Amino acid sequence: MASSQSTTAQANGKSNHDLNSPITAKASEAAHHAVDAVAVKAAAAEDTLRKTAASSQETLAHKQEEIKQQLQSSYSKTRALAAENPLATAGIAFAAGIVLTALLRRR
Repeated sequence: MASSQSTTAQANGKSNHDLNSPITAKASEAAHHAVDAVAVKAAAAEDTLRKTAASSQETLAHKQEEIKQQLQSSYSKTRALAAENPLATAGIAFAAGIVLTALLRRR
């Protein structure tokens, strides 16, 4: 393996000494620090994103439950109103049918 690296370095016009030079070591260290810094920032961004997604999911579930309760309440009120006023309910249903039929015939 060492001769392979030596051969590769010589083919690139660099000796083993050049690969172990202080400049190469400093550049390598700087690159490692940069990669580590990016990894830390990416981990922090991922953590923030996961927390935001979890919070959004909780908020959405809460809103969904509120809407479900509002729909059930409206349904109950409408049903009670229809039971109290059957003649008015029949009249409203008849009028809605006429309007719907008129709209569908226009097409």
